[in-house]
Amino acid sequence: MEKVIALKSQWEAFKAENPKVRIRDAAKELATTEAELLATSIGGAVTRLTNAFQEILKAVESLGKVMALTRNDYCVHERKGIYKNVTFSGPMGLVVNPDIDLRLFMMQWSSAFAVDENGRKSLQFFGKDGAAIHKIYLVETSDVQAYDALVAAFTAPDQQEALLITTDKKVAVEKPDSEIDVTAFKETWLGLQDTHDFHGMLRKFGVTRTQGLRLAPEGHAVMITRESLKAMLEKAAENDLEIMVFTGSAGCIQIHTGLVKNLLQTGPWFNVLDPDFNMHLREDAIDKVWLVKKPTSDGIVTSIEVFDQAGELIVQFFGKRKPGIPENEHWRLMVNEVAVIS
Repeated sequence: MEKVIALKSQWEAFKAENPKVRIRDAAKELATTEAELLATSIGGAVTRLTNAFQEILKAVESLGKVMALTRNDYCVHERKGIYKNVTFSGPMGLVVNPDIDLRLFMMQWSSAFAVDENGRKSLQFFGKDGAAIHKIYLVETSDVQAYDALVAAFTAPDQQEALLITTDKKVAVEKPDSEIDVTAFKETWLGLQDTHDFHGMLRKFGVTRTQGLRLAPEGHAVMITRESLKAMLEKAAENDLEIMVFTGSAGCIQIHTGLVKNLLQTGPWFNVLDPDFNMHLREDAIDKVWLVKKPTSDGIVTSIEVFDQAGELIVQFFGKRKPGIPENEHWRLMVNEVAVIS
């Protein structure tokens, strides 16, 4: 308890000196975690919720339209819509709708809070490392009474229960290329039937994602410039081309499918600012951008994949598509047209 009191004092002093600071950035500055900072306000603006994450997410539909937010260090993905069709198979979850579209990895989820930031109400979920996995914010048309009822139903009986934080992050160690059966890897790539098989292929051969792109069959992965990425978004906006934008945290991948129209550069951040979809991408954190082509039973699927210096995936872009339907030819032509090899 003394540790929480000391952290609360530090946090209040830090906010007083940095009134516009975001809690994620403050946590790094204070050498703590976002979940631990949030927990210092329990009993005030914050309520600890039970770990019934699946049941909470299924109840979110009652709130009506909300804003879903998933982010990593360098990309923030915000999508407005209604949480319907929430299903789970063991620890894996799906929320599949035209607006709210999520892939959930519940083994990573560790704590949940209801937060009221000066009247801006939200549900916030955190991983074992204390980093945010997913947040759900009320919007003007949300049902506040339903939100209050949800919070009451899932309030944790012990509000002072200590957070169990594990900060040891496993860093993938890249094997030397000489230890990889590159010929078999390339053959497996060329034989892919579904984009969802890609991760399994990397795991099978023991390669990291960026190493896999380096070792790809000729013409199936090329490094392109950061400017190519912006050119793609600008061209998609200009031509009303529907795209898919994937951004993930440790326990959630959030997907936008549709148009991107209002693009704006603000300092190092490149933004999409549309009524129901916002993306904020930190350009100066981008280390590499790859144009990737994966075979499927429906033909080639083309993506742009963006990585940071540690080789972590920041964001991915695809043309709008569904299984069983070939890739949009306009997307493929446009991407190949704007791509400048790095």
